[in-house]
Parts: sequence; structure tokens; C-alpha cells
Amino acid sequence: MTLVLELIPGQLTLDQLRQIRQGGVRLSLHADAAAAIQRSAAVVQAAAAGDAPVYGVNTGFGKLASKRIGKHELAALQRNLIRSHCVGVGAPLSPAVVRLMLATKAASLARGYSGVRESVVQSLLDAFNAGLVPYVPAQGSVGASGDLAPLSHMTLALMGEGEMLVDGQRRPALAELTRVGLSPLVLEAKEGLALINGTQTSTALALDALLRFETVYAAAIVSGALSLDAARGSDGPFDPRIHEVRGQPGQIEAAAAYRALLAGSEIRQSHRDGDDRVQDPYCLRCQPQVMGACLDQTRHVRDVLLREANAVTDNPLVFAPADGPAYMVSGGNFHAEPVALAADALACAVAEVGAIAERRIAMLIDTGVSRLPPFLTVNAGLNSGFMIAHVTAAALASENKSLAHPASVDSLPTSANQEDHVSMATFAARRLAAMLDNTAHIVAIELLAAGQGIEFLRPLRSSDALEAVHAQLRARCPAMHEDHYLAPDIEQAFAWVNGGELATLLHQRTAMVLLD
Repeated sequence: MTLVLELIPGQLTLDQLRQIRQGGVRLSLHADAAAAIQRSAAVVQAAAAGDAPVYGVNTGFGKLASKRIGKHELAALQRNLIRSHCVGVGAPLSPAVVRLMLATKAASLARGYSGVRESVVQSLLDAFNAGLVPYVPAQGSVGASGDLAPLSHMTLALMGEGEMLVDGQRRPALAELTRVGLSPLVLEAKEGLALINGTQTSTALALDALLRFETVYAAAIVSGALSLDAARGSDGPFDPRIHEVRGQPGQIEAAAAYRALLAGSEIRQSHRDGDDRVQDPYCLRCQPQVMGACLDQTRHVRDVLLREANAVTDNPLVFAPADGPAYMVSGGNFHAEPVALAADALACAVAEVGAIAERRIAMLIDTGVSRLPPFLTVNAGLNSGFMIAHVTAAALASENKSLAHPASVDSLPTSANQEDHVSMATFAARRLAAMLDNTAHIVAIELLAAGQGIEFLRPLRSSDALEAVHAQLRARCPAMHEDHYLAPDIEQAFAWVNGGELATLLHQRTAMVLLD
């Protein structure tokens, strides 16, 4: 039986958003939402029937707000708004991101501040429940005045005029609506504007990246612990007293996770006494400080994005209390600056996780530091081992540095200078996918390198937790006794990093909880 998630507007949880992103669930709206939706819709309907100018109801949009629209043209005004704003370009957004867009837009409208009818909210839920994925080009939003272009493509598909994404191919939306027994959405006053005037695309992109980073981050904790043991590093820097006196919560949790993963290692015990290396390089010794800071940063991003997923971000807003006068107010909740800054913060964390992992790979192949065979291979010279795998990791880490440049500091005025400061949140969030691919590949290479390092320390065994990791690695990728075609091993390890098994192992073996 398919799980049904009941959405309470303003109270979406991270776990619900995780399930929505994954798919395989159905959505329903809590019955208590109906009254607020109906009251706000009545306010808009009254404004549409009246003679006073009301932005978004009987006026033009943006710089054209001074243009009055006749009552007989109000429905056409909303249709034209959607059609004219469907100007996106580039590859389509992934089904996971579009699912988040549909759900968060429905939940936002259902809070009763947007003036749309219940049928509009239901059309979003119906499309989601039918498994429809509107075709939404990824590029074309500056993250202010809402994510206008991508949300317009989403809306146009619900109107039966756009396209749906079916098995990676573009299909006419009307045919797909008909196939699942849904009627095209017919817009009334303000409803087109309410559907596109919001931050749901940038928020969905950032949430998608956040939830994926949860998995990559966990894998990087595991790969870092494996590298520490492969390099016969000291567990002294993970002593809880060191981290308690600093007081940074993420650092304290990260150190505890490393201690749990390394507990009982024969490798560590074998050189506890008589080790002539006074201190390990920072890539080993400072893992709790770096990964802990990234954890704290990620949790801040989680809080911002969870608030935004529950927010009302269109304009103008309708306030229709049950026990007082109703009114409409124009504002700027569509400006996605919170999402832009959060996405930039997450970009720095993603880049840093990859950067320190790349440094550990470099350490492992450097025999002068790791005390392992050069480039982790026997008969070095005839064999190159992990020499060029590290070059790949370095290339990806360097690419992430460029991608991590903050998008939020770049504002370009639009709409004839009416919209003169924009957030660039949509790009800020969209570029995270490429950064996550890069970091996941770096972590994959580290797992291969660290696993190879462990091979040279046999018959000594690592901890039970890390031996389980090593066994899973070898079930996917063979040891490198001599040079072989390494790219397929990297892709196998990359799939493993993204698949969640390492995150599950981390949660089972340590007390670390990343986002919930």
C-alpha cells in the first residue's frame, strides 16, 4: 500500500520532504486548511468584481503594474502571464526536484494567504499523486519576483499547454493529463501569479542538494576514518577532552563518530607505542574540526530551508482572518535571499568535505608521509597505482573551488530596473548538484585508496566497523595488485557513496545524527 502523507500547511517536516523527494508516496491536505483557503479566495474574488486597482488581480505585472485590466480579461491575464513567463532554457530539472516543487507550492498556497481556490491546490496534489512530472527547464530564474520561469513551466503543464517529462522524454502535457484522468487547470484572478510568484524552485533545488549531501557527508566521515587507519594515524586528536573545551557541537559529534569507527583497531594498537611521528598532518588530525564545522553549517542550512519550505512567498498576500477585516498587502517575500545565502553556505561545506578528502588521498600516495608503498602499488615504476586517480580528485576539488564562489553577491537588475536587486538563489542551489558529484567522486577515490592502504598492513585488522566497510568495498572493487582499468572501480565506489549504505553504517556504528 502506498504511504499517504497528510500535509499540514506550515508544518512540513524534513522527513516528509525526504519522502516527497524520493517519491513513492501520495499527498493529501489536512482538512483544517480548507477554511483559510476559502476565505482568502473570497477576498480576491471580491477584488476582481470591484473597481479598485489591485496588483496581480486587475493590473499588469512588474513594470506594467500601472496598466489596468478590464474585468472580462482577468482570466486571460493569468493565462498570458504563464505563457509569457515560460522562457526557461537548458536541461530539465530532475523528477525529485519537481516533486518537491509541486508539494511545497501546494503547501504554501494552502496556508490561505494567496487567494487561490481549493481546486488550484488540489491540482498540484493530483499531479503529484498521478506521478506526473512537468517538464521544467533548469535555467532562467534570478531568484527574485519568485522563480518565475521554472514555476511557469510547471503551471503551464498543469494547464495542459506545456509538457511533461516521461522516462526522460518530453511529452505533450494535455495527453499525459488525459492519460491519468485529470482535467487541465483553469486559472482565475490572481491564481497564475500566486503559482509562479514564490521560491519553490530554488528551495526545491537546495533541499535536493541538502538531502543528498547528508549521504555524501556520512560517506566522507567513513572514508576519513579508513584513511586514518591506513596511514597508521594517531587517535589522540580525537580525545573528547580536546573537543569539549572548544565547545563546537558539530566538532564534538564528529570526533565521537571517528572514535566509534576506529574503536578496537589492531592496526592502531600495533603502533600505539614507539611511533616516531609526533603529529599527523592536518588532513588526518583536524578531521573533527573541519567535518564538525561543515556539520554545523549544514544544520543551519537545514533550518533555513525547512522554514522556507513552509513559507508563504508570493505577492500580494491576502490576510483574511476568521474574526476580522480582510485586506491585501504587497511585499517582497518572493525574494529568495535566504535560500541564496543558505545555498552558498552549503556550497562551502560541500567543497570543504571534498577538499580535505583530496588531501588525504595525496597523503596516502606520498610514501614519505603515509609510510605506505609509493602511490599505493607494489613495484612502483612498472605500476603507477593511484598516481592519476589522485589527479582526478585534485581536478574535482579545484573545480569545486570555482563553483563555491558565492552566487548571492551577484545581482543584475531586471524588469526595466523595477526589480533592481535579485538573489540568484536558483543558480546558487542548482550548482550544488555538480559540486556534490565532484565531492562524491573524490570520496569514492579516497575509499579505494584507503582500502588499498589497508591491504599493505595485513595481517593486522582494522576495527570491526572499518573491516565491514573494507569488505563491502572489496565486494564491489578488487584490490589493485597491479595496474588495471581503474575508472570502473571509481564509478562503482561513486554509486556506493551515493547509495546510502555507508550512511546507514555510520548511523548504526556511531551516535551521529546528521540532519534530523
